[in-house]
Amino acid sequence: MYKKTINVVITGATGYVGLELIKYLTKHSKVKIVALCSENNSGKHISYFDKSIKKKLPKLVKINKVDWRSVDLLFTSLPNGRAQNIINKLFFLYPKMKFIDLSADFRLTDPKIFKKWYKINHKAKNLIKKSIYALSELVKKDIKKYRIISNPGCYATSIQIPLIPLLKNKQIDLKNITIDSKSGYSGAGKFYKKKFTYDNFYETTYAYSVKEHRHIAEIDQEFKKYTNKTVNYTFNPHILPTFKGILSSIYIRTKKNLNSKNLTKILKKFYKKNNFIKILPANSQIGTNTVLNSNNCEISICQSRYSDKITIFSAIDNLGKGAAGQAIQNMNLIFSINESEGLK
Repeated sequence: MYKKTINVVITGATGYVGLELIKYLTKHSKVKIVALCSENNSGKHISYFDKSIKKKLPKLVKINKVDWRSVDLLFTSLPNGRAQNIINKLFFLYPKMKFIDLSADFRLTDPKIFKKWYKINHKAKNLIKKSIYALSELVKKDIKKYRIISNPGCYATSIQIPLIPLLKNKQIDLKNITIDSKSGYSGAGKFYKKKFTYDNFYETTYAYSVKEHRHIAEIDQEFKKYTNKTVNYTFNPHILPTFKGILSSIYIRTKKNLNSKNLTKILKKFYKKNNFIKILPANSQIGTNTVLNSNNCEISICQSRYSDKITIFSAIDNLGKGAAGQAIQNMNLIFSINESEGLK
């Protein structure tokens, strides 16, 4: 158990994920927020951006004003391409400091693939091998070996939690997977209206990025890591006219005549020591309502009218388990703190 207080800095503090981080961290008994960074809002109180944050916290500052000498952990919640520059400058100067990045900067192990998907050159290639892609439940044995923790994407989290145990156990057909994921618009960040310019935004559902959603790159990588094979799947993301929450519907074909109850047992056994993963009884109805404002992932495995076809439903809060909640969980793991601290 970590004895002393963890001094934390958050960059990108005024974004949706940054604000969610602050809400969680102000409830954490082991954390002191020593700086909140924003390039365009220095001097303002964070409560200006979210009035629900009541705790007295430092005023926003530019990152170059931070005194790093006493900082234990930096959360980077910034647009892709920014964190790698910051971490590259600090990593060797402060050898005890740890980093949790909520962008895609350290999710991909191959900088060529990063450039292909994100259209920018990686500026910290030497640090990629010093980072770990950290879906919390799957890296508990290894995460403490690393100082750079890469938080998975929100869609990727909702998809990998139910699928990876089944892929590892060779229970499903690797060439017949369809993934339909629906997210609240906060997943697109505060400038979502610039990304999605269609009319009647708050009354309609919108499919986008069918072939080129960037989370495909990390899903490909992790599926290959756990199977040593290429997994053929179709991923179709949608934006819903709700603020947050993700519901992924995953359509699979099983092997060995396994049904929904068999697969439910496999997942329950795999996650039996993981309190944030809630495996519902087979064929349960499911939605995002019960996971909002939490770090939980709820999963329901349902039988279709065909014996070998199963639908897996996976529900998370995209700002919780899909971002800030999982980042806090990873922080707890690397500092040997109770995994649920700050997340209850």
